Amino acid sequence: MSASAPPPFDRHDPLGLDDLLSDEDRAVRDTVRRWAGERVLPFVADWYESGELPGIRELARELGSIGALGMSLEGYGCAGASAVQYGLACLELEAADSGIRSLVSVQGSLAMYAIHRFGSEEQKQQWLPRMASGEVIGCFALTEPDHGSDPAAMRTTAKRDGSDWVLNGRKMWITNGSVAGVAVVWAGTDEGIRGFVVPTDAPGFSAPEIKHKWSLRASVTSELVLDGVRLPADAVLPGATGLRGPLSCLSHARYGIVWGSMGAARACFESALEYSRTREQFGKPIGGFQLTQGKLADMAVELHKGILLAHHLGRRMDAGRLRPEQISFGKLNNVREAIEICRTARTILGANGISLEYPVMRHATNLESVLTYEGTVEMHQLVLGKALTGLDAFRG
Repeated sequence: MSASAPPPFDRHDPLGLDDLLSDEDRAVRDTVRRWAGERVLPFVADWYESGELPGIRELARELGSIGALGMSLEGYGCAGASAVQYGLACLELEAADSGIRSLVSVQGSLAMYAIHRFGSEEQKQQWLPRMASGEVIGCFALTEPDHGSDPAAMRTTAKRDGSDWVLNGRKMWITNGSVAGVAVVWAGTDEGIRGFVVPTDAPGFSAPEIKHKWSLRASVTSELVLDGVRLPADAVLPGATGLRGPLSCLSHARYGIVWGSMGAARACFESALEYSRTREQFGKPIGGFQLTQGKLADMAVELHKGILLAHHLGRRMDAGRLRPEQISFGKLNNVREAIEICRTARTILGANGISLEYPVMRHATNLESVLTYEGTVEMHQLVLGKALTGLDAFRG
């Protein structure tokens, strides 16, 4: 029996990875891509240049209306999508801008996930439906000014006062902080590290926005100040004690970054590919020169290898078989390769690569933040190093 002829080569999908997707997967991807194309791409260069994200509450409600907030969670108004579908959404959002993907990741994979997994039924009912719709924006407060990669050393405290809790401390680099209606705050207690659901209108809570950023400029980033914030006994997340709680939330968010970083890389690769086919030097398009084709080939190989890795991890997550070390594997590889793809794309565009008329420099600077948050390169190297050797090098 003769084999059927293979389909034509697709420069945008050279490995035929679309074949891995179901019709429902494609529908989710296309919905998010269409929304990002209409509501983000025409405006994001101006947002980035001005260093603001205007209309963030309206954008959040629109993202809620397409099921993108807490989309992999079940119940409480959440979409109950698969891990692969959530990953595809992250890829399309970050292809528009990392700041938009960060808005969605912090809302769904950190704040909502923490309440969904560790919260009481009352907390879930109170917050999750409104967060899923985008009516309420959430933030997740773990990192501190002096303690990023070492959350066990946090200085924020929660002390009992009668039946209440009183929180004091500061958190830093908190996405969504100054527009959030609720914050999931992690603090040290006599019982170990605990999570608290903190309404942001509580007396003593403030969230000054961080300015003068040269990365993630189309994103709201804040410091959180907790000055004697008094909370009732039922504000604590009952299902989480110790670092295992916040770290499991971070694993969920890191998974989204494995996909999202490939969205930024794809946008830069496609920009460079199109530019190489139209920009002429020495009498022909620069894409006709061997050095440029070598760059494009290497970029395409790393981009689609990264997407294939993300697919594999997504299938493992859907099967309940994904380990934190495997997420570290994905984040370490994909963000590192995404940055290299962006830098190579910039060389193909030449001087135009630094212009906001093209997405390349915007994505490159955003990825410098993505490389660091949710675990630096060094932290993920040590996670893998410990898994490979059985020896713990985190303390030197």
